[in-house]
Amino acid sequence: MKIYILCDMEGVSGIRKIEQVQSDSNEYAHGRELMMQDINAAVDGAFLGGASEVVACDTHGGGGQVRVADMDQRAVYEMPGGGSLMPSLDDTFAGVILLGHHARAGTVNGFLDHTMSSRSWFEWSINGQAMGEIGIEAIFAAHWNVPVIMVSGDQAACDEAGETLGEVECAVVKWGIGRNKAKALPLPRAHDIIRQTAKRAVERAGDFEPLRPSLPATIQLTVYRSDMAEEYARRSGVEQVNARTVRRVIDAYNKVHLW
Repeated sequence: MKIYILCDMEGVSGIRKIEQVQSDSNEYAHGRELMMQDINAAVDGAFLGGASEVVACDTHGGGGQVRVADMDQRAVYEMPGGGSLMPSLDDTFAGVILLGHHARAGTVNGFLDHTMSSRSWFEWSINGQAMGEIGIEAIFAAHWNVPVIMVSGDQAACDEAGETLGEVECAVVKWGIGRNKAKALPLPRAHDIIRQTAKRAVERAGDFEPLRPSLPATIQLTVYRSDMAEEYARRSGVEQVNARTVRRVIDAYNKVHLW
């Protein structure tokens, strides 16, 4: 049984302030260490649950946080790229684990809440339903009929996962205090929760369903300023709806993230 782990950084155990996820900060190296610990806990849990192969990919800032030398040697690692959120994902995988994730932009007490771009994206929706990265990535995986089986992050991210995906397994490792601060579980406890939740999710992989909005689907993006919308509107297949909103129609789930 093959499992895919897609790891972001804001929802990683022990990360409690923005400097830990910024590559130009002196606290970034520690943030990377914390990410590695979460990934390895999830990898261990996946194998305990019956996985035969685990692929891990970190998506924060386009990838590159993971130090391969520090990874659990049973897993393999890749980076997003080539127009794909999860390059090697295909229909041979039994499930996706979204690790270290955060709530969508505009979430009360969502630690470092945003959707894709904290600099420009205000709200993203599909067929009129607003979603964050958890939903976008789940829809992308549905192209290969692969469900999201687990989400880890702060309470707000896990609440969003439940609202978006239904009875998905969730590992809450911290709680947002406003947007820029969080209170977090001690690392050994957080890692054990991730490990046990991943184990349970993999054991239950056959119980989950992919997230499949009706196709063709209209995806709509509202950005912070009109010039940002004008930039998107110059791209093929994108229509400007009003000063700050653009939309396009997609005919396949693996196009859900493309603008």
